Amino acid sequence: MVFRRVAVLGIAVAALALVGSPAQAAPAAATITPGVLMISPVDDRVTSSCTAAFVFTGDDATYLAYAAHCAGASESMGLSGCKEPTLPLGTGVTIVGKDGSRASGRLAYTSWGTMQQRGESDPGLCLHNDFALVELDAADVPRVDPTVPVFGGPIGLDTDGTVFGEPVVSYQPQTGATSVKQGRSLGTSGGGLAHRVETRPPGRPGDSGSGYLDGAGRAFGVLSTLFTDGSATNGVTDLAHALDYANAYGGIGHVALVPGREPFRLRD
Repeated sequence: MVFRRVAVLGIAVAALALVGSPAQAAPAAATITPGVLMISPVDDRVTSSCTAAFVFTGDDATYLAYAAHCAGASESMGLSGCKEPTLPLGTGVTIVGKDGSRASGRLAYTSWGTMQQRGESDPGLCLHNDFALVELDAADVPRVDPTVPVFGGPIGLDTDGTVFGEPVVSYQPQTGATSVKQGRSLGTSGGGLAHRVETRPPGRPGDSGSGYLDGAGRAFGVLSTLFTDGSATNGVTDLAHALDYANAYGGIGHVALVPGREPFRLRD
């Protein structure tokens, strides 16, 4: 497995995709929700394992979101989406349902590939715009439930960012540790393109792509990095900005967040 540590602006951070050998097939169908496992090929030897954020819909398509670096084409990932190799659109992605069954998807949008195609040079976007969409096969769409397990929601999209001390939550069941993460925002950075969050425990390799909700149940971010400066905090891509970029330049039409079917509730 690969857990690359790099220094950006003097702060040590690490990309959070978990890279390892291809997994074995598993039986039968399952519900597909935020938090399910998403497996992408890195090359013909290894895959990256990440976690689904939220469900999105577009023109006759249903998508699961995760981080663009989860669709990176290198075992040693840096953080600049304007430079790092990325998988081509159409690459097959395996989604592992809650009961271990498998569904098929294809990479439909990656902010990294789009920024590179456009020749993007804005350093804030290159660092923080870490968002990708995987289109589900039509046969698997009936299995989808957009509700975040445990918490419910999302009730909608957060469009005004987070402030210091604001409650945040995430559902991250893939790494064998505590799946329910609660904590606070430490504020925004990059002109609103990113958030720094503190939860106990923090997101770890394999949790990449997980979705974050604010205290009102609005979807505000996608897990991108782990700060390794001793703070054990995470960097989270701002979802509203990432979605705006996808809708402006992604070439897949207009994409929107699908609200959950159950009301949001903070845990005690």
